[in-house]
Amino acid sequence: MNKLIYECHHVGDAAIALTLGTGIDLSTLDLVQQVSAYLEKHPFDGFMELVTAYTTITIYYDCVAVYRHHTDKEQLRKQENEADELLPYEIVQRHIQACLEGFQPTPQGSSGSGTDVMEIPVCYGGEFGPDLDEVAAYHHVTAETIIQLHTAHIYPVYMIGFAPGFPYLGGLPDGLATPRKPAPRERIPAGSVGIGGAQTGIYPLETPGGWQIIGRTPLALFRPEHEVPSLLRAGDRVRFVPITPEVFHAAAERSGRNGL
Repeated sequence: MNKLIYECHHVGDAAIALTLGTGIDLSTLDLVQQVSAYLEKHPFDGFMELVTAYTTITIYYDCVAVYRHHTDKEQLRKQENEADELLPYEIVQRHIQACLEGFQPTPQGSSGSGTDVMEIPVCYGGEFGPDLDEVAAYHHVTAETIIQLHTAHIYPVYMIGFAPGFPYLGGLPDGLATPRKPAPRERIPAGSVGIGGAQTGIYPLETPGGWQIIGRTPLALFRPEHEVPSLLRAGDRVRFVPITPEVFHAAAERSGRNGL
């Protein structure tokens, strides 16, 4: 039996983080997804939520609930007055350590949130992708080549962050990696598809941003009225599909989005 190797440290006074790897790769992504699913199935009193990232899982908890439960459970005490000496962080850490003693990883690729590939329609260039030509010039190719490269790959979702529903996608080919803009724009339209360094992603909301914008999708990536507001989750897989401006506008009208 392989023992799970991880580092554990506190984040502020109401969270604890587990580090499961050091690099951005599919094996670490798979392990993060498996461990987070296992922890969610084995919550503790005071558990609030967990957030996954490239190599980490951050677990948020209610300090008062954690401490109260510990002091009320006589069987958790190993010696008299131990509860008075333990901090909530130490109580949570002990629970996590005990919980993960029973963790058994499954073969890589079997723990994702879905094996299907989600297709994201994108209108490239023009008003939808003002930086497409700049990205093409940087790589000394045509804009059509950039579109072909960008739509030819399947991208795993490594994490959601920066803004609600913003997916950080891996798997960008070297021929598309492009530095961020020297000065960020004050307004990036919702749905904008960009390249930032060796990553590609989608802006779910109108925000400032410095990524190279090559297209835009009519899909809403953040839907606060839904029980699960983010369209994408870590572990999902994405493929971009090119569409025409006419298809974009028709889809945007159906979804009730305007001002695009």
